[in-house]
Amino acid sequence: MKKQNLIAMMILGTMATACTEKAPEKPAQPAREVVPAIELSNMDTSINPADDFFRFANNNWLKNNPIPEEYTSYGAFTEIDQHNELLIQDIINEVSKDANAAQGSVAQKIRDFYNAGMDSVAINERGYSELKPYFEKVDALNDKADLAKLLGYLHSEGFSGFFNAGGSTDPKNAEMVIMHLYQGGLSLPDRDYYLDESTAEMREKYVEHIASMFQLTGTDAEAAKAKAQNILAFETQLAEKSMSRVERRDPDRTYNKRTFAELQQSTPNFKWDVYFQNAGAPTFDSLNVGMPDFIAALDGIIQNADMGIIKDYLKWKIIHNSASLLSDDLGTENFNFYGNYLYGQEVQQPRWRRVLNTTDGCLGEAIGQIYVEKHFPAEAKEKMEHLIGNLRIALGERIKRLDWMTEETKAKALHKLDCFNVKVGYPNKWKDYTKYEVMPDSYFQNVHRAIRFENEIEMAKIGKPVDKEEWFMTPQTVNAYYSPEMNEIVFPAAILQPPFFNMDADDAVNYGGIGVVIGHEMTHGFDDQGCKYDEKGNLNNWWTEEDATRFKERTQQLVKLFNEFELRGNHINGELTLGENIADLGGLNIAWDAYQMTDEAKANQSIDGFTPAQRFFISYGTIWRNNTRDKALERQVKEDVHSPAEARVNRTLGSMPHFYEAFEITPENKMFIAPEERAAIW
Repeated sequence: MKKQNLIAMMILGTMATACTEKAPEKPAQPAREVVPAIELSNMDTSINPADDFFRFANNNWLKNNPIPEEYTSYGAFTEIDQHNELLIQDIINEVSKDANAAQGSVAQKIRDFYNAGMDSVAINERGYSELKPYFEKVDALNDKADLAKLLGYLHSEGFSGFFNAGGSTDPKNAEMVIMHLYQGGLSLPDRDYYLDESTAEMREKYVEHIASMFQLTGTDAEAAKAKAQNILAFETQLAEKSMSRVERRDPDRTYNKRTFAELQQSTPNFKWDVYFQNAGAPTFDSLNVGMPDFIAALDGIIQNADMGIIKDYLKWKIIHNSASLLSDDLGTENFNFYGNYLYGQEVQQPRWRRVLNTTDGCLGEAIGQIYVEKHFPAEAKEKMEHLIGNLRIALGERIKRLDWMTEETKAKALHKLDCFNVKVGYPNKWKDYTKYEVMPDSYFQNVHRAIRFENEIEMAKIGKPVDKEEWFMTPQTVNAYYSPEMNEIVFPAAILQPPFFNMDADDAVNYGGIGVVIGHEMTHGFDDQGCKYDEKGNLNNWWTEEDATRFKERTQQLVKLFNEFELRGNHINGELTLGENIADLGGLNIAWDAYQMTDEAKANQSIDGFTPAQRFFISYGTIWRNNTRDKALERQVKEDVHSPAEARVNRTLGSMPHFYEAFEITPENKMFIAPEERAAIW
């Protein structure tokens, strides 16, 4: 996982509009206590599991859980997110009761941040006034030679544009943090949306949206339309020089270490020393230029552009990055294009939920520390660590049995596995928010104080050793990750609940749920990207040429299988989703083998009419239950490295031999894939 600015991502992902709705005073449902291991009523046993296992396991749930109008999709992750939001809301309500909380205390910061975000009256009264100081700085730009200074400042304030820069691990020296420079500057979700004939209508709608946003920030209609057309043309130039999503998946292509002098030579007209100084970065001698062709081309794009267009583009990025924090009119227009038009979301989520998510994004570990104390029992962590230990053994045994890998490379793979670092639940040390000032005056200002606070922390890491204790997700995040540069797997507390993990469930259900998730993250260490990093997290080829060729052949079979999978007229991009598909298949195999070590698997006693093997696979199908809007699905197959839920179940299980045995699948069944066409990797 590449480390990213989670604050900036959160702001862009939260498309807000003001309202006066009050948040629930307390959770609308009690914390989960006893949950059925498998909720039989969610299944549809009238469907043959050998023909459509996804709907066999989930069809009644899918029917009974239509997508709420404020969502683009709804599934198991969403359910837990909703439950978590109520728990976090309860935490915020509790700490906010103390009206006399000391200035600078965690309680004061959480209380004032959230309340400022909920004050829609004050936010609407301000309109876009808080953007005017930034507009004035842009208007004062008279010479392109001064662009570096302005851009460094705007980036430090959280406004994107032209490119992205920040500190992260050096892929070939994983003990150190270095500066990274990447392509950027686009406001549509993918570069191909600027270039494909099929998205011409989207570009027209995008121009209309830009024009509307300029009108809402003081520009007359005719001028706003002209600005919008020019901005689209300018961003299209950036898109034409940008790497595709598939190309960016290759870490060898995106690692291009340069000296500072070499960077400056490639873009002679852009003052990089001035930019980095104003972005808050320390001095450094070398950096990684992820997309050198893009950075080199950027110099010419800037020099050939009209100064007025550059100013309009910078103002557009300021408006675009701020819409979720400002008044109703801007938030609504932003939602209408990005939420409704692009992804099919029918209505905005309520303000309390959006403000809660922003509060959680800016004060994540402060809230997380309270969350863990209240909602993460020690026995859950202990049981999780036991599961991880079993899966580590299972993966090691699978590596030893591989018939396509030489003994030399097996030994290195096993060593890498032995070196996996494992983090469960929450960090050993918590982030210190002492220097982050929160005031009751302004939601916008509190968010930008958070951005400056985080930017200062991140920039200070450059040129220093990597902090191995750092987490890239908060404990209350419903997710998990593998970091190739850290060679570690991380499981936040929030994912350790049903349907992924159930303290009261039989082993088959837990191994088919969280066990597969654990195996999935472990397999990322050996997917088509992770396999390029060694046991220390360095980008380093530890394969023999023979092994690399065989691995490539096997992964291409998985590419082929997913390329052939069609869902509502959408074909999956098997190259884009390859890493996640490898991890899904590997996770299933590893979890299955680990489950076979248990006494329960050896006893082979059925529960509710299903064998342990069947319950294992039903549990796997259950964790991916999900309804998705047509527009959101269309965007997902173009943008997301994860395959749609239905494919993650039906297509992945088609390469799982034990699945065929558990449900007696024959060549006549729709789930059947001929043995020679199945994928077998880890």
